[in-house]
Amino acid sequence: MNVLDRIGIPKTLAWGYLGVLIFMMGDGLEAGWLSPYLVEQGLSVQDAGLLFTIYGVTLAIASWFSGVFLEAFGAKKSMLLGFLFYVIGTSAFIAFGVSSLNYPLMLITYAVKGFGYPLFAYSFLTWVTYRSPQNRLSTAIGWFWVAYSGGMFVLGAYYSSYAITHLGYMTTLWSAVVLAAVGAVFALLLNRDKLPKKAGNTRETLQELRKGLTIVKTHPKVGLSGIVRIINSVGSYGFPVFLPLHMAQYGIATTTWLNIWGTIFLGNIVFNLLFGIIGDKFGWRQTVMWFGGVGCGIFTLLLYYVPEWTNGNLWMTTIVGFIWGGLLAGYVPIAALAPSVSGGNKGPAMSIVNLGAGLSAFIAPAIAYAFIGTIGAQGVVWVFAILYFISAVITRFITTPEEEAARDRARAGVSRKIA
Repeated sequence: MNVLDRIGIPKTLAWGYLGVLIFMMGDGLEAGWLSPYLVEQGLSVQDAGLLFTIYGVTLAIASWFSGVFLEAFGAKKSMLLGFLFYVIGTSAFIAFGVSSLNYPLMLITYAVKGFGYPLFAYSFLTWVTYRSPQNRLSTAIGWFWVAYSGGMFVLGAYYSSYAITHLGYMTTLWSAVVLAAVGAVFALLLNRDKLPKKAGNTRETLQELRKGLTIVKTHPKVGLSGIVRIINSVGSYGFPVFLPLHMAQYGIATTTWLNIWGTIFLGNIVFNLLFGIIGDKFGWRQTVMWFGGVGCGIFTLLLYYVPEWTNGNLWMTTIVGFIWGGLLAGYVPIAALAPSVSGGNKGPAMSIVNLGAGLSAFIAPAIAYAFIGTIGAQGVVWVFAILYFISAVITRFITTPEEEAARDRARAGVSRKIA
């Protein structure tokens, strides 16, 4: 057996994993500092919030399209389209929006950018679900999230911490386009695997696109999976809106926060793989419920309170953040659960899961900006924690056909004993 197959990476997709890592490094390099930077340049917090909210809307739309586009047009065409959206949107955002602080153009161009990475990365994730054996699916998905988080949240954050000091903010933004292009070369050119489109004529293509929505009616558990996926990322997308400002009250500067943010998702990388393996052994549903839902709920609260309780102790804050990032990976098996309860409709099921990820990028900042003025940062953190606990309850009802069959057999055995 090939060493890549042995560790759970489909060998035909190895270059694709590397391409996603580098692409997401470019996409995520401004995530931890763009909002405070724009506020420093004269935008209001509400202006910055609207920018990220609109970005989240287009990101959510593209996330839904990622799975069904793959079915209709093929994996590489879907990913290429995402790359083009990213390059055009990012380049225009820098050249015509940020450079002159033209707010209307910033809204438009950042929205265009939002169509980019979901079509690129989530199409590849759907590709992985087709190429991985069922007994290693959670592990293969774990490796995807290693590449995704490693690029977007770890390497992107660490690189930004260095680049904005030595290159400046604008040059750092331009370097994102270069990184995305390098990632596209690995994923689309060096990656030789081909996943042909399933849809044929225009009518079949439209039917496949419609299935990306109707599946939540025909297979409600897929819809529940999408809700859990939304909750999964509320902290990832919501915390950057206000947590840097909270940390600053206790002496943790923006550049230090970027290093903490990178360390948080370093924990996420390590545990993405670990929880992928645990999911295959311990059970996908149990892993999401206990490690993802319950674990994230507890450590979401700690990530807010520990800097306050310790007066900004960097070590304690970083350790709690590292654990929180690791527990986020407890949700990895949700991308294995959804296709398993879809009746064989993997592409549409993954579209719903991806839509959940995209909606989180819209919903999380929206929650933060909607409530921070009334209940404060502390109240928003409690909202996020409660949502994590709710996700654990929802996951309890996402049972696979195999689990239901085993449960029916157990009930039948009990009935025979009673009789």
